[in-house]
Amino acid sequence: MLWLVSLLVSIFLAFLVFSAFVAYRMVRPPRFIGEWTPGDFGFDHEDITFETEDGLKLSGWWVPNGSDKTVIPLHGYTRSRWDDVYMKPTIEFLLREGYNVLAFDFRAHGKSEGKYTTVGDKEIADVVAAVKWLIENHPESAKRIALVGFSMGGMLTIRSLAEIPEVCCGVADSPPMYLDRTGARGLKYFAGLPEWLYFIVKPFTKLLSGGKEVHPIEYADRVRKPLLLIAGEKDPLVRVEEVREFYERNRKVNPDVELWVTDAPHVRTLKLHPKEWKERVRDFLKRHI
Repeated sequence: MLWLVSLLVSIFLAFLVFSAFVAYRMVRPPRFIGEWTPGDFGFDHEDITFETEDGLKLSGWWVPNGSDKTVIPLHGYTRSRWDDVYMKPTIEFLLREGYNVLAFDFRAHGKSEGKYTTVGDKEIADVVAAVKWLIENHPESAKRIALVGFSMGGMLTIRSLAEIPEVCCGVADSPPMYLDRTGARGLKYFAGLPEWLYFIVKPFTKLLSGGKEVHPIEYADRVRKPLLLIAGEKDPLVRVEEVREFYERNRKVNPDVELWVTDAPHVRTLKLHPKEWKERVRDFLKRHI
């Protein structure tokens, strides 16, 4: 009997250790750093550093383009400004459209400081710091400020429209609406682990990162600025019906919210349908920025 109890205790402790390890990997993803720069598109840029209100130094690029309008592209979880799938073509597209671009790495990503990501909670301070840096250093380029965010960056776009007065409009591509659901699906999709494990892992992620879980669906009644939502029917992480739920709630208070549903996987609409993505985003920005 003692042997059986000891075995069960050992299994339980091993399970807790494994869960804590999974949580650690979730809040401290590997850093993605590339080699390309906006100079590859023929645009001069400046390597910049700015500080958040909680003391982290974030790394980024400032790409002036002679405009009084600036667009800030926001990357997703585990990626950085060097992402090749959506950040690189988005930055080039925005520059070709004549906008200034301010691109940066969220905390704990790319070359920015920070040990842990909170996947949408403390990262709002990163967006606030970027906007503040732009206004203080280049006020002539900050007459209108827009965001184009992907996945986690899409979450932050939605939050910013509700919480940062200087942001005038935004595009949210594949934004999770219920972070716990997307997190559970992510464990299964990326690691082959059961979805139920997420709810065991979640307390460890909060303990390590010091962040809280953010569900953008809660902002559906708060956003009253132009917003273009993009959702993919083949997205294994974010269900179209979840994005549509936000859209249906938000349009009751926001006449300038739009929803575009495609056949793409997560953040892959730009890759699979580049011409249409650019046309829709171009039209949206021309009308609202």
